[in-house]
Amino acid sequence: YRLLAKFQQRERHSNVPPGHIEDGIKLGRWLSKQREQKKIGKLDSSREKKLQDAGVVLDPYADQWENQYNLLVQFQQREGHSNVPKSHVEKNVRLGEWLGKQRTQKRRGKIDKSIEKRLENVGVVWEFYTVEPMGESV
Repeated sequence: YRLLAKFQQRERHSNVPPGHIEDGIKLGRWLSKQREQKKIGKLDSSREKKLQDAGVVLDPYADQWENQYNLLVQFQQREGHSNVPKSHVEKNVRLGEWLGKQRTQKRRGKIDKSIEKRLENVGVVWEFYTVEPMGESV
């Protein structure tokens, strides 16, 4: 923890790169192991609390998802809808591509129900259908 604190104080974050070595110790590898232990449910709760108190994000993918979800909420509040164009970038994040990936996960049946519900709550439409204009009757 001392080396993590040293890194955090110097870098102003606790996102230690996997290959980072601090004072001859493989700090990045150590942190990766802590994340692995958390993922499989074997990280001691007191250690987990210490890491969180030090600003460590134990599930970087969940953290990234939350950040992108928050950008979607901002988009929806500003634009009045959640139909993000595929090429749209919001604060240097490819939000349209991210939303497309969420739709793909849904279509494949690989999206968690709680995530699905959260996306629906901000107005995400899962499938778009193109409607051909009807011809005029003669």
